[in-house]
Amino acid sequence: MSYLLRLPRQARSNLAVLRRAELPGVSLVQVIHVASEGSLDEACRFAELGIDALLLDSGDQRLPVKLLGGTGRTHDWSISRRIRDAVNVLIFLAGGLRPDNVARAISEVQPFGVDVCSSLRTNGILDELKLMQFLREVNRSVSAMGSS
Repeated sequence: MSYLLRLPRQARSNLAVLRRAELPGVSLVQVIHVASEGSLDEACRFAELGIDALLLDSGDQRLPVKLLGGTGRTHDWSISRRIRDAVNVLIFLAGGLRPDNVARAISEVQPFGVDVCSSLRTNGILDELKLMQFLREVNRSVSAMGSS
């Protein structure tokens, strides 16, 4: 069972202490909306705070109307790769992943895992065929990385 815990901004500087003392067994995952080069610095700051993983997603919180997850849009995977290389936490990749691009995304970023939602739905319902295609491409990509 998974739970989502939203922490107030002032509590974020004490993440490692909070997690170890008050939330034993709970892993903390921070979403980073990869919108620019500044995302690298933001990701490094959070990694240093003691979080367990980063979810790198498309979006831009700087816009007047914030663009957050579930947009179906990809982002610059080269920034995500630089984040992966710079931090010592697990990386999950999200943002516009589909059967036709997930293998390239995995190859470029080499994340621990991927997060997908909207691209596998038809009329708002999980599409089994799209899911099977997506998983086939994920498995193909992981197998190719293992043999190289």
